[in-house]
Amino acid sequence: MLRSSRFWIGAAAISLVSLSSGITPALAQDAADPNAPSTQGNVSVTVYNGGTSLVQDIRRLNIASGTSRIEFPDVSAQIQPETVSFAADGATIVEQNFDFDLLTPGKLMEKAVGETITLVRTNPATGAETRERAKVLSVNQGVVVQIGTRIEVLRDDGLPVRAIFDKVPDNLRARPTLSITLDSQRAGTRDAAIRYLTGGLGWSADYVALFDEAKGSIDVQGWVTLSNSSGTTYRNADTLLVAGNPQGASGFGGGRGRNIRSAGTETANRERLGDFYLYPVGRTTIADRQTKQINFLDVQGVPASRAYEYRVGWLASVTEPRSADTVVKFSSSQSGGLGDALPAGSVRFYQRDQRGSPQFIGENAIDHTPMGSALALKTGEAFDVKVKTTVTERKRLSATRWQTSMRYELTNARDGAVTVDLMQSGLDFGWADTRIAAESAKSERRSSNAVVWAVPVPANGSAEVTATFETRY
Repeated sequence: MLRSSRFWIGAAAISLVSLSSGITPALAQDAADPNAPSTQGNVSVTVYNGGTSLVQDIRRLNIASGTSRIEFPDVSAQIQPETVSFAADGATIVEQNFDFDLLTPGKLMEKAVGETITLVRTNPATGAETRERAKVLSVNQGVVVQIGTRIEVLRDDGLPVRAIFDKVPDNLRARPTLSITLDSQRAGTRDAAIRYLTGGLGWSADYVALFDEAKGSIDVQGWVTLSNSSGTTYRNADTLLVAGNPQGASGFGGGRGRNIRSAGTETANRERLGDFYLYPVGRTTIADRQTKQINFLDVQGVPASRAYEYRVGWLASVTEPRSADTVVKFSSSQSGGLGDALPAGSVRFYQRDQRGSPQFIGENAIDHTPMGSALALKTGEAFDVKVKTTVTERKRLSATRWQTSMRYELTNARDGAVTVDLMQSGLDFGWADTRIAAESAKSERRSSNAVVWAVPVPANGSAEVTATFETRY
């Protein structure tokens, strides 16, 4: 592997490559100066959850008459070139190119294979410099050069050696650059706009919830986590976040857990784009390789409660009692809830201990959730609330019918009564259908595949539910 961080590049010995003859450079950037001011103009960025984003950049340019080439430095390194559109009054596109091979010491050495460079060595004792012309033969797992009749491997041993290159290769850029060749009917300064889709930008929502069990409420703060690994900084960009993904964008959301107990029917007071909600951020600088958090939700005293749930996957026995799930229930409704549509993300719950210090009690994820939804998020497994399932009898009634008798034993070691939502699922496999023939308590049919009993369990006590199921094949 080439390691070239110890080689110094003699900037004074590097000359810019001339542009192709016959094409007038309308805007050019010195490729040897990566610290040159940004040429971005009025930038707008729309970021979707899945990592696809829309960038719109309007720059004031002096465009020559006839055929010319305009260079747009500071575009995303992950631009999708086929999505680029360009608009300028009185001009039409002839050709566009995206140069993303960036100028680095390693890349300079790679591009110099077969070329001759100058090696400058400094004597550590005297400070005297010696210069030799060397032909670069290879950069595979190290730099191999030919100096006169001898072959030498440049060692990365810290000795003062620098390489001087005669020129910058044509396709190396100090930053990702989009170049557009166009035909203009007139010369003059005007606005030129580019629009493109890119990867490398993404956002998600994170929620911090402080649960007060005694008051039966939670305080919730919602944070947008915006990340940029696109290879470019977007300065003072008008930023808009979209909760959702258009077809073709890599998805975020879906399959994030069974946390919505009922979907909401309330319309949030937010701008919509088709079936997506928009979360405007305003103007902000999105630096490359940066993650930033922006607050978008802050509500206190939302009604919430602790609950217990236990899901039985199939009509089967377990050898020992298992813990019920601890869940926190709350709503996203306008009245008595968070009062907003919730973008997909992680919800982290905290609760104060006896000393008043907030302690982390668990987290879970939600999908995009409409306003007015009822939520129940698992935060962990209950220490003191257990459930044991037992098949008391299983017999064949006919060639296509089976009967299974189940006993569910629930125990509670807490000093207060609890209610456990006991769910029996696995009742509909497509090739088999199961119904309840008898039960000791009334159940609620949640779906063709599951029924639920709300089982009260006294403090330091136990409860039992029995049911008989008939399965048809």
